[in-house]
Amino acid sequence: MEATPARGPVTRGVTLVLVALLSAFFAWTLPRADAQPVVTATAHAHAGAQASPAPHTAAQQAFHDQMRRLWEDHVTWTRLAIVTFAADGQPGFGPTAARLLQNQVDIGDAIKPFYGDAAGNALTALLHDHITIAVELLQAAKDGNTAAFTDAKDRWYANSDDIADFLAQANPRFWPQSEMRAAMRMHLDQTLAEAAHELGGDYAASVADYDAVHAHILAMADLLSNGLIGAFPQLIR
Repeated sequence: MEATPARGPVTRGVTLVLVALLSAFFAWTLPRADAQPVVTATAHAHAGAQASPAPHTAAQQAFHDQMRRLWEDHVTWTRLAIVTFAADGQPGFGPTAARLLQNQVDIGDAIKPFYGDAAGNALTALLHDHITIAVELLQAAKDGNTAAFTDAKDRWYANSDDIADFLAQANPRFWPQSEMRAAMRMHLDQTLAEAAHELGGDYAASVADYDAVHAHILAMADLLSNGLIGAFPQLIR
């Protein structure tokens, strides 16, 4: 799919449909009173710290910082893509989306020294779908197309589980499947809330959402870097 938004003004009616669709989605995903509490970014960071060693050499600290930069790029360019998508007709969306897709290549490349080129390329392919399906979902919401929205949402969350499962299979000791699935799904929930508020015109809420996305992605980055340090101490001294 070509990652370009449809042209034309975003009418008040379409905005209301968007908000209704996303509100219905969040009503469906919010936990019941008797459900298990949502895992927070702090909890993910704590769990990661327990499961694997924190960086303690200069090389490990540099690797930790690089992993954080890659995932900060992920959420930063995602936010810029959301903002330019919401500002309908802005020519900046194309280059922004291209830079966001390059970030998925960069993340895949980061695991190649540990798992090989094929694994790195496979992760990039999964993350590429993570981005392009998200664009489909936003376009369907903007168009008020409920069927397309539901289809894209289901595929987006299935792709999230695929990414989590890929990572868990690669490093089950330090990246347990349940933890990786929870982390990825929280990332999607938070990103969708950010997009809903931006497209619905609640810009203050969108900014607050980005702060939450940012905090959580740093915890995820630490979980990933700590897991690689723990699994490959001979490669990251």
